[in-house]
Amino acid sequence: MPHAGASHNAVTVLPGVHWVGALDPDLRSFDIILRTANGTSYNAYAVRGSQGVAVIDTVKEMYAGTFFRRLESVARYEEITTIVLNHLEPDHSGALPELMERAPKAKLYVSPQARNMMKGLFDTGPVEHRIIPVNTGDRISLGDRSLRFFNTPYLHWPDTQCTFLEQDGVLFSGDFLGCHFCDARLFNDAVGDFRFSFDYYYSHIMRPFRDHVRHALDLIQPLPISLVAPAHGPILRESPLDYVQRYRTLSASNLHGAESKTLLVFYISSYGSTRRMAEFVAAGAEQVDGVRVSLYDIEGSETAPFVDLIEEADGLVFGSPTINGDAVKPVWDMLSSLTLVNVKGKLGAAFGSYGWSGEAVPMVEDRLRRLKLRVPVAGVRARLIPTPEELAQCRELGRQSALHLVGKADARVIDMAALG
Repeated sequence: MPHAGASHNAVTVLPGVHWVGALDPDLRSFDIILRTANGTSYNAYAVRGSQGVAVIDTVKEMYAGTFFRRLESVARYEEITTIVLNHLEPDHSGALPELMERAPKAKLYVSPQARNMMKGLFDTGPVEHRIIPVNTGDRISLGDRSLRFFNTPYLHWPDTQCTFLEQDGVLFSGDFLGCHFCDARLFNDAVGDFRFSFDYYYSHIMRPFRDHVRHALDLIQPLPISLVAPAHGPILRESPLDYVQRYRTLSASNLHGAESKTLLVFYISSYGSTRRMAEFVAAGAEQVDGVRVSLYDIEGSETAPFVDLIEEADGLVFGSPTINGDAVKPVWDMLSSLTLVNVKGKLGAAFGSYGWSGEAVPMVEDRLRRLKLRVPVAGVRARLIPTPEELAQCRELGRQSALHLVGKADARVIDMAALG
């Protein structure tokens, strides 16, 4: 039996609502960072109303021909009055410039953020007057059907929005609630098991924007959703609210309580010196009430198990020896994992032992700052075996870091001469 998406014809989602996207089963990585063992789909949709047709998103440019053939099987270009782009990324906007040319009567509806970003996508000059920004709650009519917009920024670009087909309860969710999973049968009740891909997509795309995920859920969960049509992966027609709830679970906070702050101290040690420093950092932090301190030796450890801890932590301290003028690889691997979660505004600090030059500590501090962590306490470096005075500095590093977490640190006096 042929799969639903295997031909070049549009696929009926609901009467008058069609999938006109493209399949990319051979894709094995997306944006470099994601593994796509099952490929992906670029989902686009056509919605017919009594007074016109709306096209929701397009496809990657290399699949434009397939997209147009499917679209032409259900609509004439002169019928298209509305184009909605929920997200500017090229895998959704690749066919947009040509679609604007083929459908000269259509107006393009995007978020205000997208409106400001579009000039980086293509030459908007000839169609400037046809681009209309929409905010949460704005509606457009197709006659007997209407589309309602919800601004959902940072899912996962600043421009993203969701679009709701009100009469049918269809949420066109963009990348939100999607996944990289290609199956020509298209619908979640017909395709293979894609639960891993759904969670994996959340972890690598949406997780750094967890606060924005929760805000979007607050907007859409009250809607009478009967079907979710994402921009990637299976169309969720069976139990769609289960997937919405799954996002709620994945984005939930597991903090120990507002009265408790958490400080994680990660270290790796060649000959025991950095380990000794780490113990004093942790001991100093434990002197401060209201701070829970955890100490982790990351030698030989995978970074993935620590990501959940990092996401919930308030402060992160890294200890690394300097080897060949650099911090050691496990520390850099740990720092790379910080891109998977939102660490902006968390406290960061560094320390470590060295033999000659001691670059590891300032290099780690610089990386923390570039990741938007606060680094209010200067790092501690000890040459070879730390002296009692240097261990006392480590203790103070831990104590001052903890005081910053609970808002009790002394105000700093900045030496302007030192900044010159």
